[in-house]
Amino acid sequence: MIEFFGLCVQNLFRCIKYLFARQVRFSSIISQAASISYDSLPISLIIAFIAAAVIAIQVSKQFLMSGAEAYIGGTITVIMIREIAPGFVALAIGARAGTAISAEIANMQVTSQVDAIKTLKVDPVGYYFTPRLLASAITVPMVVLLAEFVGVVGGMLVSQATINLHPSRYMNSVWLWLSTRDIYISLLKALVFGVVISLVCATQGYKTKGGAKEVGTSTTQAAILSTIYMLIADFLINLVFYIVK
Repeated sequence: MIEFFGLCVQNLFRCIKYLFARQVRFSSIISQAASISYDSLPISLIIAFIAAAVIAIQVSKQFLMSGAEAYIGGTITVIMIREIAPGFVALAIGARAGTAISAEIANMQVTSQVDAIKTLKVDPVGYYFTPRLLASAITVPMVVLLAEFVGVVGGMLVSQATINLHPSRYMNSVWLWLSTRDIYISLLKALVFGVVISLVCATQGYKTKGGAKEVGTSTTQAAILSTIYMLIADFLINLVFYIVK
């Protein structure tokens, strides 16, 4: 894990160098953005809605019994924005787009397409990695924002359906509990998660050697490693903001 982390850091610096050399094509970024985030949007929003619905079902009855139903909206919103939406969206994108990135680059590696790029005096890490990292960093926060909105609305609908909580009471609680700091932290998490997923999956694919069997193995490892590194990043971000609060 430590050796792989060092390799990821090296590749990240190579991508930054490639970016500042202004060799990245805008069309490549748009293409990767569509592949990574736009195609993952439906499943991300569905997961956000279901997660908010489950939370609403779990807390609504208990809050109603204790006379604290006015706090249901704030509770669901804080949970969704601080943790559920960034984490679940990142997991969905990692499972769908991250594995595709790893499989694509691994296939290029085993079919000698990477070697062909090297013969043209082009850095393959910068050429293959940078558009994917930029697309993830830009678009994953957008998906997270949409997922947070869907989650808050989903919690409101389920709360109204289960305990007949009026939407105005729900939204009053939302505005009372919600702060811009929570949104900024969630967007920072989304940006970091997007970069981590793309970087880890691309690095795992790039280090693949062998044939078709190794491509499948590498894709599986990419899904596992991206999840582990994403959770570590989540813990570190929460720890930093807990300390500086």
